[in-house]
Amino acid sequence: MLRALRREVAGTIGLLADEHDFRAMRHYRTFAFTDFTTYLKAFEDLLSSRASQGMRTAVALFDPQEYADFCTDTGLDPDSPSSRASFTAQLATTGPTIPYDGQPLADLIPALADEAVRQATWEYATALLARLGACASCGEDIGRAAFARASGLLARILDTTRPGERHLVCSVSTAPETLVAVLHADTGPDGTCQLDESEALEFTTVLALGLATRSPGGLVMRSSAPSSPDRVYGWRLRTGEFDPLTAGEVFDAYCTDTDTGDLVSPESDVDYCVPPDLGPDATPSAHRH
Repeated sequence: MLRALRREVAGTIGLLADEHDFRAMRHYRTFAFTDFTTYLKAFEDLLSSRASQGMRTAVALFDPQEYADFCTDTGLDPDSPSSRASFTAQLATTGPTIPYDGQPLADLIPALADEAVRQATWEYATALLARLGACASCGEDIGRAAFARASGLLARILDTTRPGERHLVCSVSTAPETLVAVLHADTGPDGTCQLDESEALEFTTVLALGLATRSPGGLVMRSSAPSSPDRVYGWRLRTGEFDPLTAGEVFDAYCTDTDTGDLVSPESDVDYCVPPDLGPDATPSAHRH
């Protein structure tokens, strides 16, 4: 009975994803490993063992500095397995996690790092939007108005795209770095648009930040449908407005090496084209000044 019940218990394990973090944890006497390769092998064996017993496991990034700060804030002894377990329990609810489905660590670690970047991007963009406060002219909350407008723009972009697989990338140039959000959407059997809600929230937040701060940026859509070329088109984000790119501008963006500026061969079966008409920008907010 206990074995049967144990299979219904989900768990979270904190992973040291690189040698730098591994070396930082070696300062603790109770941390048993001395070799990073051996640590990764033991970690993967543990995941496989739990999976073979029918136990579900999520993997979280274990950051040594965040762990030290956690122990300072909570008064826990950092050189203790129970303290590490307490920190991992917190990561299960606040940090990015990836479910283990039998994939090798070589695939899981990059996916976990990408998830961490996604969450950090969303948290940073959300914080910046919240700091904008109310408009001095009309009193409306700038961040909330921009988010509503971004949501409307995203809905119209998806509505005007042909059915199939869609891949959207939004970039906004902010100090000190450019924020990038990615959204994947597909058409379900019933014709409805299917997308990941977390991706959609992050994407809308980054787009809203660009609109609210009038930062330069852009949005590119790539759509794929059976038995037809892919379509690539986009818009320029400038001074809070959404301007369609010409087919030539899209071609130049895709067929130019970003590091050297040299031309690269265009992909086969790809149409670089102008975007569809999105219609009027029917934002529910009057805050456009």
